[in-house]
Formats: sequence, C-alpha cells, structure tokens
Amino acid sequence: MPIHRESHPEDVDLKPGTTKSEIVVFLYQNLEFAYTPSEVAEELDIPNGTATTTLRRLHNRGYVGRMEDGYYHGLDDRDDLRRYPRSVAETEAMFATHPDTTAAPDPEPSQVADASSVDDTALESELDNLEGEFDV
Repeated sequence: MPIHRESHPEDVDLKPGTTKSEIVVFLYQNLEFAYTPSEVAEELDIPNGTATTTLRRLHNRGYVGRMEDGYYHGLDDRDDLRRYPRSVAETEAMFATHPDTTAAPDPEPSQVADASSVDDTALESELDNLEGEFDV
C-alpha cells in the first residue's frame, strides 16, 4: 500500500549505548508512567542537565511526549519506538552470549621462548626439518 511521502515518519535515529537511546528505552519500557527530567536522570544515573536537554530534543523530534507540567513519556502510537527497547535488549544479549572469538588466547608459559636462549643454528635446523616435512 503506498504512503504519502510528507506524512511518512522519519527514520529513528538512535544509537544503542548513547544517552538518547537509554532514555528512549527507559520511557518505552515504562509506557504507563511519565517522568520529570530529574526522575529520568536519577533512574539512569546521568546529570540533570543532560536529561533535560536530551528529553527536550527527543520531544522536538517526536520520539517522546511531554505533558504540560513537564513530565515526559513514551508515545503509544510510535510502534517503531515501542519495539526499540526489545531490539536493544536482544542485541545486548547476543553480544553477551557470544564472546569475542577473534582474540588470540594467551600462550602457555611453557610455549613462550626466551629470546636470549634461542640458538640460531638450532632454529635453522628446525626450519629445515619443517620444510622437509612439506616437500612432496
């Protein structure tokens, strides 16, 4: 079904791990409540000024609602943002359960050679032996 370009909502511009994202996740996980900026700051352990400024910007972008008395809340009609906390949680869970496999394991102490004890002649002999194993 086609949509009118002017009424189509902008893409959600949130990056997990940022204050903006944390505030959106918090408000949309608690849709039944509205919070003052200081309450959001306390819940998320961020400075009051940061919470106030970020909430104002989120409201201006249409990401959150604001009541006349200064309380902020998630919006019931923003299905994209209502799904956002779940996708952030799933992403965090994915990275938490899949450790970084690109890091090389630490070698055993017995495998680490002391550079001062390496004999050039013995090293050349070992290389010749290894090369001989691969000659066909």
